[in-house]
Amino acid sequence: MDELLRELALLIRARYPILYLVTWEEGRLDRALRKLAADLGKQIYRWRSSRGFDGPLKGDSPGAALSEVIRSSERALFVLSDLHPFLDDPILVRLLRDAAEALKTSYKTLLLVSPVLRIPPELEKDVTVIDVPLPGPEELRRLLREMVDPLARKRAIEVDGGGDLEERVVKAALGLTESEAASVFAKVIVEDGVFNLDDIPRILDEKRQIIRKTGLLEYYEHTEDLESVGGLDALKAWLASRAEAFSEKARDFGLPEPKGLLLLGVQGCGKSLSAKAIASLWRLPLLRLDVGAVMNAYVGSSEENMRRAIRIAESLAPCILWLDEIEKGFSGTGGRGGDADGGTTRRVFATFLTWLQEKTKPVFVIATANSIEDLPPEMLRKGRFDEIFFVDLPSEPERRQIFDIHLRRRNRDPGSYDTAALAAAGEGMSGAEIEAAVVEGLWKAFPENRELTQADLETAIRETVPLSRTMAEAIEGLRDWARHRARPASRRGSEAPPGR
Repeated sequence: MDELLRELALLIRARYPILYLVTWEEGRLDRALRKLAADLGKQIYRWRSSRGFDGPLKGDSPGAALSEVIRSSERALFVLSDLHPFLDDPILVRLLRDAAEALKTSYKTLLLVSPVLRIPPELEKDVTVIDVPLPGPEELRRLLREMVDPLARKRAIEVDGGGDLEERVVKAALGLTESEAASVFAKVIVEDGVFNLDDIPRILDEKRQIIRKTGLLEYYEHTEDLESVGGLDALKAWLASRAEAFSEKARDFGLPEPKGLLLLGVQGCGKSLSAKAIASLWRLPLLRLDVGAVMNAYVGSSEENMRRAIRIAESLAPCILWLDEIEKGFSGTGGRGGDADGGTTRRVFATFLTWLQEKTKPVFVIATANSIEDLPPEMLRKGRFDEIFFVDLPSEPERRQIFDIHLRRRNRDPGSYDTAALAAAGEGMSGAEIEAAVVEGLWKAFPENRELTQADLETAIRETVPLSRTMAEAIEGLRDWARHRARPASRRGSEAPPGR
């Protein structure tokens, strides 16, 4: 917030006429703006559509409020909240343009505050947009102490967690607004009268719910690890060498923070599973971005949704942002179909690409794709990702690993089965198809109230028509593209699809 106030002070002194502040936190911003007004020797007037101006100024309607701003001769900040629903009124847009012209030669500044960014094209050159950041570690630490310390001094609660309790709680709360953090802290404090490390999972649970309500991001638990991923030894080695990539030790050594990975390859071969396992290996929060949910019918809202999702991810940094099947979310951006929605997909994609290229916060982006034809070519440019890995069909030794993993996951001893024979019989099968074959074998045994046998598994494999057979040409085309453009995720080669 201190950095925001410095930027605002600079813009106000430079007589920028209209500043558009994007935030949900009116109370937190209001306190900061009152401090800023006092530092600049200006009055501050707040307008809400529900009750007009606070103080002596008149103007119940948006138009009357803007007329009052234009007429006023005071050195002041005029803060108008939630004006965006009225911005489809051409008269109001004209008044805003008049206000912008009048304020350029005055000591007045108009600040529009809203959680939604919506700017008519006529105002684009007169309005400066500023995203209000979510509370950082220092603000959350101060809030936590203000809540916990008085209760601890009165012995109203017991604090037990060692010297790193505060740091771990603050880290768990990153990404919340001030009011959300205060509510979560209050809940875990009053729940049992004890404030300790057991409260951290509760804070994370609350944060998951709050992030989920945005409809843009999904917070994933660490349920998978690299032991759950069969094969892909080259990818695993690359990841293991960067396990401490976000540490201060790496910064001191002169290493930059890694940007991200593009995992391209055959469907069902472990790309999404790998994204989940990376978060567990690196002990970082995993956020999945739903590109479809970003799109909105209102002009400008989709771009704002993307910026909002990025702000949430950056507030949780260091973290992992996962975009699954990215070619579907941004399909058409490189072809004629890109303007079918008025260019919205292009603009959202451009917003994402610009951030991906220039981001300064440690957000590691993992994008997965099954098709190269639909992947925007801009995504493949050097500098977007640290590496592009091609995930092929598993080789025979990798298929054996995958059979072992799925048998063990279903409480069966892999040593009781000839998994080498199963791997040979499953030539051309993907990891997902191997898992499905194990489940199908179990369904053959379950109704007969008997144990799973080798024959059950072999029958399930024979009955499977693998994707590598039905889409042999497409897979071979993908391999041809990746041969000189991507790094293989496995050191061992994979067999060609059957019939090739």
